[in-house]
Amino acid sequence: MQIEYNNLYIHFVFTTFNRTKIILEKHRQRIEKYITGIINNKGCHLYYIYANPEHVHLLVSLNPKIDPESLATTIAESSERFINENKLCTGYFNWQQSCSAFSVSKGEVDKVCKYIMNQKGHHKTVDYAQEYETFLKFYQQTINIQKNKVIR
Repeated sequence: MQIEYNNLYIHFVFTTFNRTKIILEKHRQRIEKYITGIINNKGCHLYYIYANPEHVHLLVSLNPKIDPESLATTIAESSERFINENKLCTGYFNWQQSCSAFSVSKGEVDKVCKYIMNQKGHHKTVDYAQEYETFLKFYQQTINIQKNKVIR
């Protein structure tokens, strides 16, 4: 069945292999533009992206014809190839074998965009490991609340 309207927002976090700080500031925007092109070519809409040295945040409105895992795989494989072919990092670049995908409600889109926009400032006080642990605790708590909910 064709979906006429969708409200499918995903906050992806991709991490470099071994959390190595390998994305250089001088190539950050080029990498972001390339990933933006991948997302657009898949019929999705990118709200915001920021490439940190060891991880990338992006907020995407999904095309209902593509699932989050397929989009993530395409982004990872294409961007790895692009970064390596263009020698945008010293040594060989690759992502970890998995990424994170957090659902976002329409009402939270602006908040998540502002969060991603502030990555450079945010990581002056919070390292990536702390940030990621906070995400997991928040979403695990949400999952636990839902599992314990009584449905009548």
